[in-house]
Amino acid sequence: MMTEYDAVLLDLDGTLCEYTRGTEQLLPAAFERVGVEPMFAPEAYVERVDSYADRADSMLERRRLCFADLAAEHGYDRQIGREVADAYAAERDHSNVRFLDGAAEAVEQLAERYPLAMVTNGGPDMQDPKLETLGLERYLDSLVYAGYEGPAKPDPEPFERALDALGVSADRAVYVGNNYETDVLGAASADLSSILVGEPPASGPVEPISTVSTPGEIPRALEGPSSDRR
Repeated sequence: MMTEYDAVLLDLDGTLCEYTRGTEQLLPAAFERVGVEPMFAPEAYVERVDSYADRADSMLERRRLCFADLAAEHGYDRQIGREVADAYAAERDHSNVRFLDGAAEAVEQLAERYPLAMVTNGGPDMQDPKLETLGLERYLDSLVYAGYEGPAKPDPEPFERALDALGVSADRAVYVGNNYETDVLGAASADLSSILVGEPPASGPVEPISTVSTPGEIPRALEGPSSDRR
């Protein structure tokens, strides 16, 4: 018999939503917006941008530092790199995110039954536009920007902060995410059970209580024989 939980914690990216355009589409559009030829490949940006995390307070500033260095390395002025970073941010606007299939309905159903908290890696500058576009704020009782004001997932701290905000103990809550390493193992580090959206690895130290193929299946995965299904 599955436990009847008192609260649900949710991941955002890849669990509830996805970008309509990825870096492969956004970077060429940013170069075109600035009026310069592509000076580096998307892979170069993806490989290096996280190395600037300790030097920047936001994803935008991290990207501006990265693009400036890449521009200089390819014989361009560093300011051009910063302009491309700003153009990239403009292209990656509110319209560039959408719900995964069934996610909007799932969140609405969950909010009718549970207090909801979100624990997402990324700062407000990166995550708030998505939440605004998707209209998710009205469903959330707590929001933790992991990696912004504290350690990122899979560290237990962001999960513990969400639980404290809800006033719920770990054994009475469940976390839903799509990444085994950051979500399933991270939740376990805070003594939380988890539901994985996707397939778990063939072997791993922790098993989620359930796996689902799409976010639309999350409410059903939380229904045990004793659940209130009114």
